[in-house]
Amino acid sequence: MTTAPSPLEQDLAALELSYSRTVDRTLVHRDSLGEVFLTDLQPLGGTSYVAAAQLPRSHAYYGDHLLSPNVYDPVLLLEACRQAALAGAHAYFAVPRTDKFILTHLRVHLSRPDRIAVGPTPCQLTLHVTTSNHYVREGRTNGLDYDVDLRVGDLSIGRAGIGLRFKSPESYLALRLRNRDQRPLPSSADHPAPGTGAPVEPYRVGRANADNVVLSGIEVAADTLTAGIRTPGSHPSMFDHPQDHLPGMVIAEAARQLALYGALEVRGMSPSRTYPTDLAVTFSRFGELDSPATLTAVVGERRDTGRPGEPASYYTQGGIVELADDSTPDTDHVPVRVEAHQDGESLCLLTLGLARVRNPR
Repeated sequence: MTTAPSPLEQDLAALELSYSRTVDRTLVHRDSLGEVFLTDLQPLGGTSYVAAAQLPRSHAYYGDHLLSPNVYDPVLLLEACRQAALAGAHAYFAVPRTDKFILTHLRVHLSRPDRIAVGPTPCQLTLHVTTSNHYVREGRTNGLDYDVDLRVGDLSIGRAGIGLRFKSPESYLALRLRNRDQRPLPSSADHPAPGTGAPVEPYRVGRANADNVVLSGIEVAADTLTAGIRTPGSHPSMFDHPQDHLPGMVIAEAARQLALYGALEVRGMSPSRTYPTDLAVTFSRFGELDSPATLTAVVGERRDTGRPGEPASYYTQGGIVELADDSTPDTDHVPVRVEAHQDGESLCLLTLGLARVRNPR
């Protein structure tokens, strides 16, 4: 029995999204064309629009993972959502491209990671974006919250959320100077090296290349870990252009790495078989470049999430095995709570959900 397509599915099917070229890089606040993943943007009317993104099969940063078989990075999906949110703000809400943006929150939940395994062709992602909490001041948009339905083909593979606040260059500078007691703003261009402290061994955080490791000095006590954040100011992806603060996406990456390290050390889950299906962060203040930032993580108990009789999906080296009924739980999940600190203050709170991927039985 086939189910009639929903109105949303009909609207999406009627669109002819393009994946042939990237959008103007200034729409997504990127200097490098190689860091632009959005390929199209089309309005749906009301508070919704649709974006298209092509996810690269190989990328020096987003593709540097040990997961086997390989699945697209959830942080890459968040970056695609961030780009879709920025492009929509400029295209549909008259936010000037010169405006600065501030992240208030990020979240992603992947319900079907089996559908974003890296395969022989690039992944064509559709992002159905619904906006809410449209903040307007003196006739100009200064904030939007976004909910994103992530789709591959006609299948929803997860949801994401993002909050952005917008400021003119002048009001942004005034805000940052107030935050810093009028001290001049630093620049990541002046901090090309990640500072003191050797990086953690890449394999412990699921990486192959040490240049992509943003943690140092990890200490483990029972189920609690602490680590410093390394700030690689010359990194071509994390710092595509000079920044005056520690970007939220870098903090999210550091939290992901610490969660993977903790899952290995505390729960014995190998980074090559562990995948973050959930990541959420709420920011409370700017992270500064000229002061050390640290993370504290608490690794929760491992739990089974499968239920008898429910379909279970499996990853294999050859690709995806179709869903089949199974009478035992499919996946172990470990929750991890992370808090970022700087100068005795909290920068943000993060929660992650890590899934242990099993071989077919």
